[in-house]
Amino acid sequence: MGSVFQPRAGLRLLLCALMLAGCRETGGEGELFGISGKLFVFNYRVATATALITLAPQQPVEAGTAVARFENPAGGKAIQVSQKIWPNAPKLVLETPPLRCIVKDRPYAVSISILDADGKLRQTIETTMKSSQDQDVLPDRPLVVGPVYTPNPELAGRPDGKLPDAAAEPCPPRS
Repeated sequence: MGSVFQPRAGLRLLLCALMLAGCRETGGEGELFGISGKLFVFNYRVATATALITLAPQQPVEAGTAVARFENPAGGKAIQVSQKIWPNAPKLVLETPPLRCIVKDRPYAVSISILDADGKLRQTIETTMKSSQDQDVLPDRPLVVGPVYTPNPELAGRPDGKLPDAAAEPCPPRS
């Protein structure tokens, strides 16, 4: 039994492949890096949330520095993170220190500058990030303390990690 090639089926397959390729944020023609991943990381065990972006080289790169400016969910000055670029590394990870006030489905702006070894700007990447969760899903304090993961005594009898009178700095109003 032979197979019959249908030109329209081949065209449909090609169009589907192109559409799927367009779903990933990658660098444009001649750009050094493209975004290969971005997410908010909620670490329930230690009650922290961070923003993380992974960049993939689009061509061979030289040593330099990536500087990312993340919009601060708590308001105020942007959070700046720098990471050395290693020429043979398969990816570059930019992660913030712990954040506060992350709101589900709200876009947060991120600007990334790729600098060469002399500090000359080689590429700029502008993007946004959204969280699939509000930060209030995290406990008020770390669930464990110490090197052997001892349950936090402050949370004794509170398996959800929430304290009735937890005093935290207020977050900006949700819009």
